[in-house]
Amino acid sequence: MREYLKFYIDGQWVDPVELKTLDVENPATEEACGKIALGSAADVDKAVRAARKAFASWSRSSREERLDLLQNIAAQYQKRAGDLAAAVTQEMGAPASLARNSQVPLGLGHLSVAIDVLKAFPFEEQRGGTLIVKEPIGVCGLITPWNWPLNQIAVKVIPALATGCTMVLKPSEIAPFSGHLFAEIMHAAGVPAGVFNLVHGDGPGVGVALTSHPDVDMISFTGSTRAGVEIARNAAPTVKRVAQELGGKSPRIVLDDEAFAAGVSGGVAAMMGNSGQTCAAGSRMLVPHTRMDEAVAIAREVAAQVTVGDPTGDVRMGPVSSRVQFDKIQRLIQKGIDEGATLVSGGTGRPQGLDKGYYVKPTVFANVTSDMTIAREEIFGPVLAIIGYETVDRAIEIANDTEYGLAAYVHSADLEKARAIARRIRAGQVSINGGFDFTAPFGGYKMSGNGREWGEYGFNECLETKAILGCVPPDARG
Repeated sequence: MREYLKFYIDGQWVDPVELKTLDVENPATEEACGKIALGSAADVDKAVRAARKAFASWSRSSREERLDLLQNIAAQYQKRAGDLAAAVTQEMGAPASLARNSQVPLGLGHLSVAIDVLKAFPFEEQRGGTLIVKEPIGVCGLITPWNWPLNQIAVKVIPALATGCTMVLKPSEIAPFSGHLFAEIMHAAGVPAGVFNLVHGDGPGVGVALTSHPDVDMISFTGSTRAGVEIARNAAPTVKRVAQELGGKSPRIVLDDEAFAAGVSGGVAAMMGNSGQTCAAGSRMLVPHTRMDEAVAIAREVAAQVTVGDPTGDVRMGPVSSRVQFDKIQRLIQKGIDEGATLVSGGTGRPQGLDKGYYVKPTVFANVTSDMTIAREEIFGPVLAIIGYETVDRAIEIANDTEYGLAAYVHSADLEKARAIARRIRAGQVSINGGFDFTAPFGGYKMSGNGREWGEYGFNECLETKAILGCVPPDARG
């Protein structure tokens, strides 16, 4: 049993102002596997005061000082890689192989990219007699989700550090262990007191206090669109910057050419990764009506190969994160059946042989139409909806027929055709034939949020822009 009853504030592990605890559930066993303290507005205020005090000096730190710190963090992170992977498996049910090979390395990947970006990032630019200066925005409130916990902590904490900001992190109370270990890594790396602070807690107790705090200059949040709307409301009275990466219902367009089979099989496998709990998951697969039967056969075969079970073992898919998620997914699978979609594989209930734990069957629906609930709501589970289209123009129309716009995918043997389709999709990131890039901006259109993370784009979210007029460089003076 893990027990994390202190917060990391001003360079020290401190007791909460008032001790209230929460049991953390292992979704594979439905039993408590640890306990955390739940913070309050008073704890948030202590952490924000520490961050505000530290900002005075950290904002003036040199590029070299920040690079040294990031490299120290990377070294400590690598030392704790095994501990981090075990924590992710326990707290949110990621299979051990996924935790070890994806969950943990993603955080390190973003850290490595940030180091490269910082080496040459242009904090100042001379334009004639005007100097354009990018300065740290101030104290950042960072709220991260449970589904890719280390990835999301890294893409918020590391750019804030690299640009000279200070911060208060609230990891998800559903998956708090990895966040707590990350704070231990920061301490071991020598982060100056007050620059990084961590307060565990839930939305009402910590989230509201953090997002509405007058001394917080920016909020970066990843989570549901519903929660994002409330955060924006909380932040509005203090006119702080709000960057949000929210929900998605991302389309995957598979064209009628030689790449068809690979596009379908890869799309089904990707949908089942992390138990479908990925905001950018390609949960709507669009295929030509004339090849629907072929897509169904491929999807059924791929889904049947997805092993589900104890995440500490050799399986492809563990449980979903919680009873709340399990019940929601079950309801939406039943909705798909009730509304007339063709159930290709999976369905309601746990997979055979699993009578405990929040395990969901790898589920595929075919002959889905855009008005069905499973084509419109973000399910956030291993459920794929296959939709037919007559023409490429119609496929693009279906792809854009959503309130979301986080990601999209195009599969084709014709790269020029795929590029033309990608340009017409209203989404923040479009991947052609499985492309991936740590330096590419990540964020959404429409109800999927605002702002961008990853690489230099994550740096820019943490910076204010100042114009100093009449700042003529010496060699230009008469």
